[in-house]
Amino acid sequence: MGSHSSSQPDLDPSPGTGTQLPTVGARRWAALAGLTLAVTLLAVDGTVLALAAPALTADLAVTSTQLLWIGDAYSFALAGLLISMGTLADRIGRKKLLLIGVTGFGLASLLAAFAPSAGWLIAARVLLGVAGATLMPSTLSLVRNLFPDPRLRTRAIAIWAAGGTGGAALGPLVGGLLLEHFWWGSVFLINIPVMAAVLVVIALFVPESRNPRPGTFDLAGALMSVVGIVSLVWAVKHTAQDGVDLLGVAAVTLGAVVIALFVRRQRRIPSPLVDVSLFARPAFTGTVVSSLLAVLAFSGLLFFFSQYLQLVKGYSPLQAGLRELPLTFAALVVVAIIAPLVSRLGLGRTLGLSLLVAAVGLLVLAVAEGRTGYAGLALGLVIVGLGFGVTFTTATDAVLGAVPPQRAGAASAISEMAYELGIALGIALLGTLHTLMYRASLPDLSALPVRAQEAVTESLAFGTTALGADDGTVLAAARDAFSHSMQVTSVIAAALLVAAGAVAWKVVPASQTQLSDDS
Repeated sequence: MGSHSSSQPDLDPSPGTGTQLPTVGARRWAALAGLTLAVTLLAVDGTVLALAAPALTADLAVTSTQLLWIGDAYSFALAGLLISMGTLADRIGRKKLLLIGVTGFGLASLLAAFAPSAGWLIAARVLLGVAGATLMPSTLSLVRNLFPDPRLRTRAIAIWAAGGTGGAALGPLVGGLLLEHFWWGSVFLINIPVMAAVLVVIALFVPESRNPRPGTFDLAGALMSVVGIVSLVWAVKHTAQDGVDLLGVAAVTLGAVVIALFVRRQRRIPSPLVDVSLFARPAFTGTVVSSLLAVLAFSGLLFFFSQYLQLVKGYSPLQAGLRELPLTFAALVVVAIIAPLVSRLGLGRTLGLSLLVAAVGLLVLAVAEGRTGYAGLALGLVIVGLGFGVTFTTATDAVLGAVPPQRAGAASAISEMAYELGIALGIALLGTLHTLMYRASLPDLSALPVRAQEAVTESLAFGTTALGADDGTVLAAARDAFSHSMQVTSVIAAALLVAAGAVAWKVVPASQTQLSDDS
């Protein structure tokens, strides 16, 4: 990749980034550390909740539907606002918006930690999503500003992506350590000291940058993007949960119409929120679609895997978190191997192959979930971690390389939106599918009291609390139903990854030069 760069790196003309950029000193690596820590915390926050699900269910009497909303309300809000916040960052300054977002994230974490009800917690998760939307678009564009040279940028993006992938895998361990000693709200409270450290590092080391000619802010387009995205994702979730009905059809229709009007508007106005012409580039579109499918599969798996380790395998929260560590370690190894891989195989084939490797890992997990012991699960997690770690790094690099340098901000905003949509859809689609299959696989519960029947049918977490040790036979059958549902869900997620890998292999070119020349 680096062999195609010229001796003069493409400098960003934004204020705060001058001709001194080619010399990448300690301050810039410190800035990268701060930006990566912010992304890591966002990723931890996305998965740490999965481990707290049993405790939440018992403490707040959370239904399975509410639990899914607690899981994906954050991503819905984040995905809906990413485009608007990315454009806002161009206007008021990326560093300034980062500082505002970090502060807001800390305050929203306080509200979540002390939530007295499921509704309160869902609202707090929405606020966390709003704050997260101010952080995500800015970090990647600032990484690009800090490291304009393609070779250094690939290394920096690998570190940045490892923060996201490693953070998602670290979430269960962090949650396990906290839940072993504290109440479930501690998984949110831990955000505050980390965000305080991020605030200091960003304030000291990250240079300000903004678009010198941003144009007028498209408020109508911003509202349309939120309504369109949230309506479509909600409709998918609602239909998966309750079947096809008038409300779901109405939401799909509303979302589709609003998105169509949004795209039409973006093509016509002089200062669009989204440069929709980027999708005319097959490499760009293929990379975005591949990464969305990958995140969908990854998040759908992680959401239930932590519950599986606790409720089926019988591990404590800490033991469950420790047993997910192979995923974290494998994701971190990617920083060392990504450059030789891309150099040997090219960007497109590396992305396609990594998705296929992750699919193999999910199939290994599917087999291991139906057996006793831990070795098979550990092997599957290592393969999944390697596959997804390489996927997220190369997909990010490919998105930035698929457009000219001056359009990198718009490209990264679309990439981040696809990432968050993938998380929301993964939890909504695979999560709902798992719940439906679990209920369909349960034995006859008519001999149980009505309240116990309702508890077991609602979720395994509720059933475990309601039954205790009173009916080991029913509880064992419910655990088998949960395991079987996990296996089927893992196979479906693997199939999605195979499809994504085929798309990436076919349409994403090998080099940065071919990417940027593609149209």
